[in-house]
Parts: sequence; structure tokens; C-alpha cells
Amino acid sequence: MNIGIYGYGNLGRGVEAAIAQNPDMQLVAVFTRRDPKTLKIETESATVVHTSDVLSWKDKIDVMILCGGSATDLPEMTPALAEHFHLVDSYDNHSSIPAHYSAVDAVARKSATTALISCGWDPGMFSLNRLYGSAILPEGNDYTFWGRGVSQGHSDAIRRISGVLDARQYTVPVEDAMNRVRSGENPVLSTRDKHLRECYVVAADGADQAEIRRQIVTMPGYFADYDTTVTFITMDEMRAQHRALPHGGSVIRTGKTGNGNNQVVEFKLTLDSNPEFTGSVLVAFARAVYRMARRGD
Repeated sequence: MNIGIYGYGNLGRGVEAAIAQNPDMQLVAVFTRRDPKTLKIETESATVVHTSDVLSWKDKIDVMILCGGSATDLPEMTPALAEHFHLVDSYDNHSSIPAHYSAVDAVARKSATTALISCGWDPGMFSLNRLYGSAILPEGNDYTFWGRGVSQGHSDAIRRISGVLDARQYTVPVEDAMNRVRSGENPVLSTRDKHLRECYVVAADGADQAEIRRQIVTMPGYFADYDTTVTFITMDEMRAQHRALPHGGSVIRTGKTGNGNNQVVEFKLTLDSNPEFTGSVLVAFARAVYRMARRGD
């Protein structure tokens, strides 16, 4: 399988590393908005191409793996590329997935391409485990906890704010809420009850920090529904203290069976590198997209 990577940030590098572990596929091209001459990749046999030349590779790539951000990149990239390529993306703004699906589906059906969206570990693997749990325990409740870890999508959303040079956003589960769920209590928890969001931001010299903070804590779909803290730090502090990209979380289904017996099902991930694991999921599902496309699905 000839694979293309569209976008070469943390996730793109994670996808590249995953492809190297799968002998039935090869990376043939990386597409970037930067000057290709300035981008060094790990795969010597692959070509670095400017995104403006992507259509010249239409018949040379079996599956394109999109590694842009969900805030502003993928809503435009995925429908545009689905006209010409079979593809996978990791769109992770949960509340907007139906709209993204409709936009991509309309193009893919018209162009007879196979496009898989919102594929990663959540949405993705966690979605499947929520389905398993609800099918097995129909009388129960779903709970999802993320972190403590760096959310790539939320960090990217902050970096798109004017005046922000770099940012890391940590999703932090509320321990008391998790303990209540695991005990079988079946509590009713609001979005705010389950997680905190910690944001570390490097602002440009002269940037309005108060305005940056306001835009973060009021951002719909990302921060508005959570207790969110914003801490401004220097670039040196960012590089020294926030270089790693760990993440993880748990999907828990609690329910009752028979004569009121409590049952708890939990699926958990603990990840040293969020982008490398997410990249591994995207690569696995790129194989599925390749097979589906060959069948005409």
C-alpha cells in the first residue's frame, strides 16, 4: 500500500513512525504547506511535496492520512481531498462530527472515494468500547475520562489564537468523579464535574494576555463547558517542562444485571506518546480503508 501523509507536525511524525512498523505499506510522499526543501523527514525513500502539488500524486497514493488540526484544518482539508483520494482523518471535535461527516460524505459519494473520519482513540477506539459496553449492559451508564495528558486538538485550537506562539493543554480527570463511577454508584455528572482543563501558553511580546485568556475559556466545543485555567509561560519553560506528549484515559460502562448486581466494564489506555499512538491507529485503519476501497465500498 502506498501511503501519503498530509501535514507533518507531531501527528504526521507519529504516522510516519507507525508506517515503518508495517511491512505491507510504504510512505511515498509527505505533503506540507512549508517549503519542502526545509522539511526533513525520517523516510529517505519518500518525497516531500508542497500541498499545492497534491493532485499530481492522485494515482500514486492508495490512502492519504490527514494530519491537520480539527479546529480549522480538517473541516476544509478532508472534503477537498476526499474528491480525489481515499483517506483517513482524526477529526476530534466531538460535537461537530455530524456536520463534518455530512460534508465529507457528500463529496466521497459523488467521487466514489472511501473516506473514514474521526478515527483515533477518542473518537475511535473509545467509541467502539462505548458501543460494546452499552450492548452488553443495556441497563447502565457510560462514562469517559481523559488524561491526565496533552490534547493535541485542544492545544492546536489555542495556537490558532492571534498572539499565541505555542500552547499545551492538559486534560485532567476529576479523581472523586472517577472513584464514584468505579464504585458502581452511577452518578449523574455534568461535563464540568468530570474534567479540568489546564492551559500553558507562550504569548508573543506585546500580545494582549487578557484577550487570549478570554478567547480560550469561552471557546465553544473546547473550553467553555469546563473549569479552565490559563498560565502564561516563557518559550524556554515550554521547551523544558512540556515537551512530552503523554495522554490516555478510560471508558467505563456501569450497569446492573439479574437481581440488581453491579457490573463495571472499563477500557483504559496509558500512553507515553499521544501522537505516536494516534498515528498507529490511523495507519491500522488506513489498511481497512484500502481494502474497502478495493471492494468498492
